[in-house]
Amino acid sequence: MTDSGNRPSTVDLLAELGLPTGDNEAASELRFPDGAHFRIEIPSVEGPRCVEAVLTEAMRYDVPVTRMSQGSGVGMLTDGEVADMVTMTAEAGVELSLFARPCAGWDTSAMSRAPAGAVLAPAVRGQDQLAAVVDDIRRAADLGVRSVLLADIGALSVFGQLRARGDLPIDMQAKVSVMLPVANPATAIVVVGLGANTLNLPTDLTLAQITAIRGAVDVPLDLYVEAPDNLGGFVRHYELPRLVSCAAPMYAKFGLRNAPDVYPSGTHLDEVTVKLSKERVRRARLGLDLLERSGSQSSCSKPGALGLAVAVRS
Repeated sequence: MTDSGNRPSTVDLLAELGLPTGDNEAASELRFPDGAHFRIEIPSVEGPRCVEAVLTEAMRYDVPVTRMSQGSGVGMLTDGEVADMVTMTAEAGVELSLFARPCAGWDTSAMSRAPAGAVLAPAVRGQDQLAAVVDDIRRAADLGVRSVLLADIGALSVFGQLRARGDLPIDMQAKVSVMLPVANPATAIVVVGLGANTLNLPTDLTLAQITAIRGAVDVPLDLYVEAPDNLGGFVRHYELPRLVSCAAPMYAKFGLRNAPDVYPSGTHLDEVTVKLSKERVRRARLGLDLLERSGSQSSCSKPGALGLAVAVRS
């Protein structure tokens, strides 16, 4: 029988390791470099026409979009298309984050398509595929992009090492994809230690669970206020005031429920992806209106704000 008389509790042991004492909702005192509580991210901006649509709708709806992210991958864009996206976002002072792929789910992996193997889908499968992902990152950097989306912990580690060595621009940022699950404070600490600059948390975490992660790391948290169907389909607009309070500094991401999965995208889907991009901006306006009605005193960054990984035009 174990003598527990002098044993510290598990909670105390974890606290000694720098981890929170539990899942408890509380306001965050952290802020972005410009003092703002949150920023607006529009995801699944899949090409130049989508970038153009987001910028147009952002002006129309008075939505201060500060980041656009893409999911199909650098390899699904020509140099000219990336250059166009870089030019438009750089002029607008908006961060552009492109996905570094491929992954197991796009490969010949049978396990990633099996009922119990879906967890493998975002992983980089094999050394050749890892080299392809790193090539995506380097190509993006060469074209002026300063933020890449990563969904594999090994690829993130390589990214961090290459940046530290000077093989990648020192101002290049790693945005961890929602497909690399950071669901607890300990994982968050590890992932940030590998070089992550911003963490996209799972879409179904509670406010208290998000607070615990916020208490462990100080990098921005990316949170889906509305999630695509294949990521849960949650519409958490009503929670936005409390999300901003608990998770600051955070990126409020407006995906779309009841929308098609367009990955990998291309010009054959331009009409659909442009319409989806426009609606995501409108959803962001709904979120901002809700925040205003709630009486929230939280502030939102504007384009060109400090700390944004805005692309560099050649």
